[in-house]
This record gives sequence, structure tokens and C-alpha cells, in this order.
Amino acid sequence: MSETRLETLPHVDDVTSSAVLAMAGRVADADGVEAISEAFRLALGSPRSEVTHLIAYAGESRPVGYAARDAAGSGELFVDPDSRRQGVGRALLRALLDGGATGVWAHGDLSAAQALAAVEGLVSTRELHVMARPLTAVDAVDPVLPEGFLVRAFAPGRDEPAWLDINGVAFATHPEQGSITLDDLRERMAQDWFDPAGFLLVEDTTQTDSSGQHPLAAFHWTKREPGSASGEVYVLGVHPAYQGRGLAGPVTRLGLAHLARQGLDTVDLYVDGDNERAIATYRRQGFTDAAVHVVYGRR
Repeated sequence: MSETRLETLPHVDDVTSSAVLAMAGRVADADGVEAISEAFRLALGSPRSEVTHLIAYAGESRPVGYAARDAAGSGELFVDPDSRRQGVGRALLRALLDGGATGVWAHGDLSAAQALAAVEGLVSTRELHVMARPLTAVDAVDPVLPEGFLVRAFAPGRDEPAWLDINGVAFATHPEQGSITLDDLRERMAQDWFDPAGFLLVEDTTQTDSSGQHPLAAFHWTKREPGSASGEVYVLGVHPAYQGRGLAGPVTRLGLAHLARQGLDTVDLYVDGDNERAIATYRRQGFTDAAVHVVYGRR
């Protein structure tokens, strides 16, 4: 067995990025769960990202493992299926923790991840629930919003500042979503799945701001990867000033209706395990748990 060599990089070139993504695909096929989150996947091709990349090699061949940590201390890692049980994962995990990572994601919380965390004395510090439900013809009908509210599609080039404002306050305590910047938003809008027609904004028509625009009360940003039969509740938020006014349920159904009209079979979403209000809303809309992702950190 060759000794594992770790290379630490502030940025990843195109060749290495392609090799890492190909390895992530093999891991997903073997494990039945995505190996890398969207944020770290985007960071692979972004020179402005404040992410540190760790590439594991055995000898001088192609990468056999990958890890990354961001400026907030969140980390991820995965190992090529053909190179497991050789100490690669443990080397990457220790490098992440020693480098300042306060928590490392285990997508799907698989038994191998649990065992590695236990060996290193790590405990679960956060859970992210994956919830899903089928879509039917009934879902294709738009719900009726409470009086005084209307829905429209996001307008690129105009709505970025207003959406960033409502996203920031709606997710003020969320470690990832609440820190989205204009550059982050533009990066996501540049992806091949982005469709402004599925980025739904709910306005309060009873008020106008200093520019004469109706303020945003809520939003539902949907996502569909090209060619996929499944959609996603990508981000859904209600401004704190409008919570308790009966918007959460109808705004959820607005996005489901948009996805259902595209003929999709299922829809899924991600929600933190401690967000009991959101989980209750989604359960009332027919969502059930499909998987759980876990963050492991030191006690």
C-alpha cells in the first residue's frame, strides 16, 4: 500500500477539478448518495472562493481522495471506492480538523462515516434532513395566496438586491444560506439549471418602498437539474415581519405547482433538523424523511 500524500491548495486547476468530480461521481454510484454538496462543488471551479482543498494521492497516480473546508470551518471529504480501508479517509479527516474545520459533513450518515467519526472521538453536532414526496396532477394548480399578496417570477438584473435583503433576514441564523452574497447569487444564476420562471417572489401589494416597489414578503426558489424527473425546493423563505400570516403553506405549494406543471415525478428538499417549524410545514404538505446528513465535530 502506497503512503497517502496530501496536497493542500487554495485553488484547483481544471484538470484536477475534473478528476475530483469524476471521483465524486464514482463515490455517488457506490454509496447511493451525493459525495459533495453544491457549495463545495461550486468552489472547485471558483478562484474567488475562500475554500481550502486537500487532494489525497497514493503514489503519483490520480487522486484517491478529496477534502475541503471553508472559512466558516465547515468541511467535507470522500474517498474513491477503490482506495478505501487504506487510511485515506482518516488522513483527510485529521488534516481537516487540524487545519481548523469545526465540523465535517457525512452525507447520508453512512456506517463507514459513523465508524470513522467514532474512531476520532467525534460526535454529531448538526443534522440536515432530506425530505421528499411525489408530485401529482393535483399539485399543478396554484394555491390562493392570502389577500394583499401576489406572486411573480424573479427578474434578473432587477431583483437581486431585494432578494438578498429578504434572504439575509429570513436566514439570519443559518450558517450557509444566510451568508449568500451577490457573487454567490450570480454564480448560481449562471448554472445550467437556473430558471427565473421557477424563482417565485411574493410581494405585499398593500405597501410600497421608497422606490415605489412592493416589498418582498416571501419567496420560493425551485430547482431542476436538466433531464431530471425530480425537482427541488431549493430555497424557501418568509420575511420575519410576515411570519404567522398564513404564507408558508401557500408559498410552498406555489413552487410545487411550478414543478408539477413540468411533468416531474417527485420533489425533495433539505431542512435543518432543529428547524421544527419548517419541518412541520413540510410534513403538512406531504413530505417525509428520505435521508439524513450529519455534521461530526469534536466535543
